[in-house]
Amino acid sequence: MTEQTLVAPIADQPEIASGFSRYQSALIALLAFIQFTIILDFMIMSPLGAIIMPALNITAAQFGIAVSAYAFSAGFSGILAAGFADRFDRKKLLLFFYVGFTLGTTLCALAPTFHVLLVGRIVTGLFGGVMGSVVLAIITDLFALNLRGRVMGFVQTAFAASQVLGIPAGLYLSNHWNWHVSFGALVGLSIAGMAAVLLVMKPVNGHLLLKQDTNAFHHLIATVGQPRYTMAFAVTTLLATGGYMLMPFGSAYTVSNLGIDITHLPTIYLVSGLFTIFIGPLVGRASDAFGKFPTFAFGSFVSIVMVLIYTHLDYLGHVALTTAIVVNVLMFLGIFSRMIPSQALISAIPEASQRGSFSAVSASLQQLSGGLGSVLAAAIIAQNADGTLRHFDRLGYIVVATSLLSLLLMYLVQKPIAKRAGKRVV
Repeated sequence: MTEQTLVAPIADQPEIASGFSRYQSALIALLAFIQFTIILDFMIMSPLGAIIMPALNITAAQFGIAVSAYAFSAGFSGILAAGFADRFDRKKLLLFFYVGFTLGTTLCALAPTFHVLLVGRIVTGLFGGVMGSVVLAIITDLFALNLRGRVMGFVQTAFAASQVLGIPAGLYLSNHWNWHVSFGALVGLSIAGMAAVLLVMKPVNGHLLLKQDTNAFHHLIATVGQPRYTMAFAVTTLLATGGYMLMPFGSAYTVSNLGIDITHLPTIYLVSGLFTIFIGPLVGRASDAFGKFPTFAFGSFVSIVMVLIYTHLDYLGHVALTTAIVVNVLMFLGIFSRMIPSQALISAIPEASQRGSFSAVSASLQQLSGGLGSVLAAAIIAQNADGTLRHFDRLGYIVVATSLLSLLLMYLVQKPIAKRAGKRVV
């Protein structure tokens, strides 16, 4: 198969009926690895916060800016890329952004000051923020809706893998050497990922057979202007806002407010990640078997309960390591039970000729709202003289409110899809 061959979606090929072929399984594993590097690059900032802030002598507000810089630059690049996202082979597009992502991460690894780190996060966000949307477009192109829950479940184990392998390893490297080494290791993984894409992935260009708008700006406007896409974009925005508010200050809250020693942080991420490695595929299967929206509703309920518990743990004073682990595991159960079915469900909305631009706009909104959430969280959070954080519980109330609203909007989003399938919910 050459780069010029136009490849039809895997969903149209007969072998899909009997399950995943060897190539499909390899492709899912490769996409999961790519997601692992993308997610780890963002996730590693939160646990390293307790190390980076004193090392660079910066405040919690400055660290929040460094986190949100990635999100804002990713949101900006997503809008720019949306008009071109359906005009190229998705494999080539993925490689282009992977190279830029790796260069940005290299800059973070070499950063001697806060301002250089900030530039590194901006560059990484410009390229890394689009990669997730390209991965989602590839999955949507190549796998039918009734299989996407399973595929999303496996690919999102990258999140768990970052917990099990990446974050503990990053903390270990940072504790024994310095935080720069953690980003250096991520550069090595990204180079390996690029090599795997070159050698393993076939062209993903079946969408080029479809009618395309020759003007990139018109293609972007046509996507953004679709009334039936608006509700899906709103759900994406709300889901990201809540998640980004809690994540950047999670490690500082755990160490300073809950009294967990910083050397035990890898244990929390390790155990939580081990559980979520099994949770992800199970949630994916459940969303295909019982419905995407019912699974999302279950995840919303669990998330609301656990977020309220998590953000009020410091009312008990210092907590045991076991308690912190149990709360984190249950909270991730809720997060995964929302994330996987929502991605699978929303992927059914765009037309085939607009999947790339739809995914890019969605990723852009996700990053921009996430960046706004980080800035808002940094404005709400205050730091006491002893390093403890104040008003963390207020973040929990905001996350609960966004969860309830996203549940209502997701019900409305899935209605036309369910109607086409002859069901009440899908």
